[in-house]
Amino acid sequence: MKVPNLLIIAGTGNKAGKTTMACRIIEKYRDTGVVAVKITPHFHENTPGLEPVIEKPGLSVYREKNNSTSKDTSRMLAAGASSAFFAMVTDDTLPEAFLEILKHVPEGAPVVCESPALRYYFDPGLFIVMKTLQTDNRKDIGELLKFSHKEFTLAEISGNTQLPLGFSYGTWYSL
Repeated sequence: MKVPNLLIIAGTGNKAGKTTMACRIIEKYRDTGVVAVKITPHFHENTPGLEPVIEKPGLSVYREKNNSTSKDTSRMLAAGASSAFFAMVTDDTLPEAFLEILKHVPEGAPVVCESPALRYYFDPGLFIVMKTLQTDNRKDIGELLKFSHKEFTLAEISGNTQLPLGFSYGTWYSL
């Protein structure tokens, strides 16, 4: 399913800069009503600030209400997201969880999502891969790399004030 207002960020390892990139993009587009999404296959106990949207076996979606913690969704809110959602899913429930989140997104609003696996189910306007140079924490996302529109390292975006991407008329695009 094509979702042109969706920008997906994946990473080749832990600490590759996925959330940092998401926050940079959100800061740049904060005046557009950008919505932030973090999807994980890891189930854990809820943290303060998460308001349930839907909870059922294999799928939990929450709206983040706290912008003052170190959680990824909290950081995204602090960066200027109009709203932020956190989902814990299984592979089977990932599409359902994202479709539930989309019900809460104004039509055409930009969506920035940190979730590599979402790319298997949805065709975004832009798919960014953050590459880590560290070999000890790499993830095998080789299959996804062939879909990437842009690839960055954390060092590249840290030293660059301009990001080579844009959003207009409900569509993300690379420059």
